Amino acid sequence: MNISVIVPNYNGESLLKENLPKVFNAVKDLEDKTEIIVVDDGSKDNSIKIISDLKFKIPNLRVIKSKKNMGFSSTVNKGVENAKGEIVILMNTDAYPQKGFLKPLLEDFKSKEVFAVGLMDKSPESGKFVLRGRGIGKWSRGFLVHQRGEVDRNNTLWASGGSSAFRKTIWQKLGGLNTIYNPFYWEDIDLSYRALKSGYKVLFEKRSIVYHNHAKGAIKKNYSEFRIKRIAYRNQFIFVWENATDLLLQFSHVIYLPYHLFKSLVHGNWAFLLGFIDAFVLLPKIIKSSFNSQKQFVRTDREVIKEFIK
Repeated sequence: MNISVIVPNYNGESLLKENLPKVFNAVKDLEDKTEIIVVDDGSKDNSIKIISDLKFKIPNLRVIKSKKNMGFSSTVNKGVENAKGEIVILMNTDAYPQKGFLKPLLEDFKSKEVFAVGLMDKSPESGKFVLRGRGIGKWSRGFLVHQRGEVDRNNTLWASGGSSAFRKTIWQKLGGLNTIYNPFYWEDIDLSYRALKSGYKVLFEKRSIVYHNHAKGAIKKNYSEFRIKRIAYRNQFIFVWENATDLLLQFSHVIYLPYHLFKSLVHGNWAFLLGFIDAFVLLPKIIKSSFNSQKQFVRTDREVIKEFIK
């Protein structure tokens, strides 16, 4: 089984220098079947030079350059499109896998129904390591509320775009990450949710460990806190309008929407209000995208979410 490790990058020269050799060390036992692709999203730092220098140490390293910054979905899609592997592993620049992570991961893909496998995310936070990687969620007051799940089970609501593996053939059938979510957030939840509603499996593999220092990621370095919140709220609206097909969920969203907007106005949550406006402007595009996605759905929202409700 051939493998492509895709590393999306934006102004991450120091992280590339630190982590790319570690990524290579984790896959070099299968070097003849593995390639590493860095997709640069219009970086303005010395990322390209760092990658060129690392090519002498990492023989299976490729680079794809974008002339301008497009966002996470577009960058990853470009990497998958050019990948030779049957399995594509997404690895953020602030992460690297532990040696031996590939074996249990590839075992999970023996079932042809498996679309994605989320990896165990070992994240340094407040002086200790927190184990992440499995997601759960529920529909509440018109929105999908997602959260970290316990890591002792093998199902997950989504496979994180920062450290997960995907079957390329199914990725292509689903259309990959939806670029409407650019520049970031919710695109991985959206893709996994569409896969689940289309009848595929999304698993979590606790034996495949990735060290992931979220605090060093590109988003917090390049965007203000308010801008990040505004984008996240916009994409939360897009997710609902894109994916919720159960009539009860649609009704709940419409009924609770005035409540959410009024509450945000009273509390001065301008990021939420502006996020709603940003999403509303995109409504024609969202409706068209939703119509195309629904052609592949074979499960209802209720059927998907019930396995994550305790």
